[in-house]
Amino acid sequence: MLALVLALALAPAEFRVRLDTTKGSIVIEVRREWAPHGADRFYELVTNGYFDDNRFFRVVAGRWAQFGINGNPKVADAWRSKTIPDDPRKESNVRGTVAFAFAVANGRTTQMYIALSDLSATQDEQGFVPIGRVVSGMQVADALNSEYGENSGSGIRAGRQQPLYDLSGGGNAYLDREFPRLDRILQARIVAPAAMPARKRAARSGLASASGGGAPRESKKR
Repeated sequence: MLALVLALALAPAEFRVRLDTTKGSIVIEVRREWAPHGADRFYELVTNGYFDDNRFFRVVAGRWAQFGINGNPKVADAWRSKTIPDDPRKESNVRGTVAFAFAVANGRTTQMYIALSDLSATQDEQGFVPIGRVVSGMQVADALNSEYGENSGSGIRAGRQQPLYDLSGGGNAYLDREFPRLDRILQARIVAPAAMPARKRAARSGLASASGGGAPRESKKR
């Protein structure tokens, strides 16, 4: 069981996160100067254990691998309205970049995707802002199970994600029942700088505890 605090966490100027998945490890390097708000949110989520046991619920071969809806619907819903301001885009959505998904301006929460090809022609003009890039394990990202495509959740804008948030039988229970071969993140950890505990300040919306193993929330879709 995990109790989570919705608080502002200031990320280091550069840090790396290792996603240990069912296909192997993916290491993401984040540069805060690329997208300060996005980097801070990603750092906050990782240090809270939010991504542990997350499914890659939307994998389209040669396009993207999307994740970031916590498997515990209570936790996922707790973060669903915790949006962050937009960051101006400084880098293009080329292969290997990592960005937040969103549906409306200033609407990023927890859902993210890895670009499996150069998506700059479409994603740049739509306002998707890379916060970092995969520096190790891109072959792992390419190998994530894509058999379900858009059917196992799709993007935020498609409006088909509600089963992942339903408090009764939703979340991982729903995905495991309906899409049992999805790959997942076993755990996500900060690996550099080493042993950096989250520096939390006064919670902007108080304490949000969620029991049942999980982390906070996300809403809007790509």
